[in-house]
Amino acid sequence: MKYRFIDHTADIAFEVYGNSLEELFENSAYAFYEAFVKSEAIREEEKKLVKVEAEDEDLLLYRWLNELLFLFETQFFAGKKVKVKIGNKELEGEIIGGKFGREAVKVEPKAITMHKFGIRRENGRFVAFIVVDI
Repeated sequence: MKYRFIDHTADIAFEVYGNSLEELFENSAYAFYEAFVKSEAIREEEKKLVKVEAEDEDLLLYRWLNELLFLFETQFFAGKKVKVKIGNKELEGEIIGGKFGREAVKVEPKAITMHKFGIRRENGRFVAFIVVDI
């Protein structure tokens, strides 16, 4: 299992899993896109490169998700394929996807919240809990 959605009032919450930190970040992108846009509306026609830096893993994930939200809101861009490289407190992500129309939006995300946000290690895997305000 890559991720699962969790019932949460007035927000969308999901728990994301990965065997590596990179896989966790990639799966967080897939969960984000599945929550907010109809996947059949996204074509693999454009590549976006995203770079973020942070002092720790939690903040790096938070900034990564905020970049996805920024692209979603300002360029109406969502990804189908995601590849992440993490090293020395920075992330480089490659997102292959395309633009979508308003009719493809399931629900409008407003903000990534810090409520219960964080990465932990559990049974040899990385696990993150993420809440998005809608």
